[in-house]
Amino acid sequence: MSELIIRRATTARDMRRFARFNWELYKDCPYAVPDLLEDTLDTFNPKKNPAFEFCEVACFLAERDGKIVGRVAAIINHKANKKWQQKRVRFGWIDFIDDLEVSGALLETVEKWGKKRGMDHIVGPLGVTDLDPEGMLTYGYDQLNTMSSIYNYPYYPEHMRQLGYTKDVGWVERKVLVPKGENVAHADKYIRVAEMVKKRYGFRLHKFKSKKEIRKGGYIQKVLNVVNKSYAGLYGYSELSEKQMMKYANTYLQFLDKRYLSVVETAEGEVIGMGVCITSLSRAIQKAKAKMWPFGWWYLAKALWFNKHPQVLDMLLVGVLPEYQEKGANSLFFADLIPEAIKDGYEWAETHCQLEDNYASQMQWKNLNCEIHKKREAFIKAIED
Repeated sequence: MSELIIRRATTARDMRRFARFNWELYKDCPYAVPDLLEDTLDTFNPKKNPAFEFCEVACFLAERDGKIVGRVAAIINHKANKKWQQKRVRFGWIDFIDDLEVSGALLETVEKWGKKRGMDHIVGPLGVTDLDPEGMLTYGYDQLNTMSSIYNYPYYPEHMRQLGYTKDVGWVERKVLVPKGENVAHADKYIRVAEMVKKRYGFRLHKFKSKKEIRKGGYIQKVLNVVNKSYAGLYGYSELSEKQMMKYANTYLQFLDKRYLSVVETAEGEVIGMGVCITSLSRAIQKAKAKMWPFGWWYLAKALWFNKHPQVLDMLLVGVLPEYQEKGANSLFFADLIPEAIKDGYEWAETHCQLEDNYASQMQWKNLNCEIHKKREAFIKAIED
């Protein structure tokens, strides 16, 4: 067998090959939604990603005979490590052929890179920040992936265990049927609770007339401040800076139908909760071969604005400030979004990843017909002295 070479991606050509390997590996898999080339390149561009102000990142390629057979990003999020009092190097954007030598060499490279910088554990897959895709798929390989999560072949977690990694944390994702016809379930409870909390606490919905209103009214910061506070205690989370907020807003606002942004406010106008959904772009990204240019944008535009029979709605973010989580604030955006989904003909919604032991968050779906159809894990290993 030819020699395996692990080398750092340092040039623009290297980074393009790093970004495209995911598509090459999964282009024939009907369930995988490969990384968008442009998004990946922007993520690892220090001039475009403000997370580099507090993160160290290195990308590595595995090659045999000049052919890419694996990739991985080594990441130290100093803000997260300081908050959680840890010395962890993350691995992310990891892909490899079914060869233990390849996966082992990639992860060993990350371990050594982290050890030189004083880290004592390696963990992943995690992103540069916590709004990047995270968690290795361990269940649901026959389910269509979303654009904001990771798909991997079943051999990935097997490699992790063979290499001495153990589970650090788990997530679940749900397929939530839109309540119509035989699947009505108890969705009317959201409407009743929403009316009750409006009267009791004075909560109200804020709906937007345009995307300009979202930007000019300061709602990007207001909404993502809810994320910072409601996600603060979740696994590995580090607070988003204002620059990061604008980066994520610029990424997702272009895909947003403003009807699917529901913001909950107090009577005084304080933003206390939000729900954000977009139509699924999974099939469109596959057809675009995971590139926006020169022609991929058409498939995304068609899915967003010309699809007369949408099927899947992706729930990007759902959050409520901790002090309002027991007061039914989330019922307002469910009562708002469900009728829109029914009117537009959606069949089901995909939830974002939820920690498997975050039972309070998972109880949000109790009045709807749903099932856990994907599971994920982050794996961890001590770095040997």
